[in-house]
This record gives sequence, C-alpha cells and structure tokens, in this order.
Amino acid sequence: MYVSFTKILVFTILFSTVVFAQERKKTVEDTLVFKQKYGLRLGADISKLARSFADDNYTGFELMGDYRLTKKIYLAGEIGNEERTIINEVLSNTTKGSYFKGGIDINLYKNWLDMENLIYSGFRVGASTYNQTLNSFNVYNVNNQYWNEQFSAEVGEEFKGLTAVWAEIQMGFKAEVLNNLYAGFNVQLKALVVENEPDNYENLYIPGFNRTFDSGRFGSGFGFNVSYLIPIFKKDKIVIQEKEVE
Repeated sequence: MYVSFTKILVFTILFSTVVFAQERKKTVEDTLVFKQKYGLRLGADISKLARSFADDNYTGFELMGDYRLTKKIYLAGEIGNEERTIINEVLSNTTKGSYFKGGIDINLYKNWLDMENLIYSGFRVGASTYNQTLNSFNVYNVNNQYWNEQFSAEVGEEFKGLTAVWAEIQMGFKAEVLNNLYAGFNVQLKALVVENEPDNYENLYIPGFNRTFDSGRFGSGFGFNVSYLIPIFKKDKIVIQEKEVE
C-alpha cells in the first residue's frame, strides 16, 4: 500500500511538471526587424502661401526642414520671409524682413511596427532682421477734440536694420500620407528676448514672431506644412512580440 501511494505521488508530480512545461511552451517570443529611415525632411508652410493669395496686406513664405539624429530626436529649423501691412485708426505701417529659427524636435509618439509618424514637442531660437516703413499716420486736432477732428499725414519714412531674437516652443504632428510624403500642423508659443524699435513708435509686426501687442513680450502662431523625406540611410528597429503556439 505504501509503495502504491508513493508511485501515485511520483506520477502526479511528473504529470504536473509535463503539463506545466507544455503550458509554458504555448507562449514564445517572435522577433521582427524593420528598417527605420534616417534622412533630411524638407517642406514648406502652405498656410503662409495661402494667406499670401487671400490677404492683400500680407506676403510670405516659409521653408522648413529636419534631420533625424536618434530614434526620437530631430534637428529642426525654419527660414522665411514676410511682408505685412497693418492699418489701424492711428497709422499705416509696413514691415518687411527675413527670419531663421533653429532647434530640436522630440518625437513623443510610439509608432506601430514600420510606421514613422511624429507627435512632437520642439524648441526653437528665432532671429529676424527687418525694416519698418511708416506709411501714414493720423493727427487729432488738439484744439477741438469734441468733434474728434483729425487729418492724415503721408510719411513714407523707413527704419532699416532692425533686429529681434525670441525663444519658441512648438507642439505638432507630422503624418506620412504617401511614401516619404508628410502632412503636418503645429502651434507655437513665443517669448521675445530682445528687439530694436523704430523711433517714436513700437514694432507692430516682427517677421517670424508675428504680431506684437502693447509692448507685450509674448506671441503665438500656427502652421500647416507639407514635407518630403529624403532617406540617407536606415537603421534596424527590433520589435519583440509574444506569440502563442499549439
């Protein structure tokens, strides 16, 4: 009786071990290797081009690019030119100049398998050189303010060699719509660091920074862009998946 019980116990342990081992074999790891593209992506802000056609007081363009340094980090920048005329109840002013922005983008999105889309946060340092032209201004009759009498003076005075520097945070995305072709959108929050102002009045617009309001140091902007990736080389992306087998 004792021998029979022992045999039954040993058999039970062996059977449990075999079943447990079989259960463990049902889940295995499968390694997939995908090629990730590293290269230069070039594009343009199509919202500025559309505004140039729609707004008689604005002309501008912006070229953009980024270069992938690591899996998540991209070296990025923009260069552009703008001309904007602002007309209000006090004056008419035209700003014309160029700008450059440089910094990095960090991809916050974990792509599926071989996809290479971006949801990114970025930082830029921007610099602009521009001219301001005071086209005209209105002067009120100080002797008869009750009737709000005024007259306009044509000036055409140009202030050259003005500069500005600012810091900028970007949030946006770039989605691959066709092979190597991307469409994207971004929003920008800007903080003015230093600027040169015309004599007797303030900057109303700074190329690349956008509109300034009441000596404020902060600005904002947005952009729609289309870009094309020029692949230079590829790196392996290893994806480990768990898979069940019979």
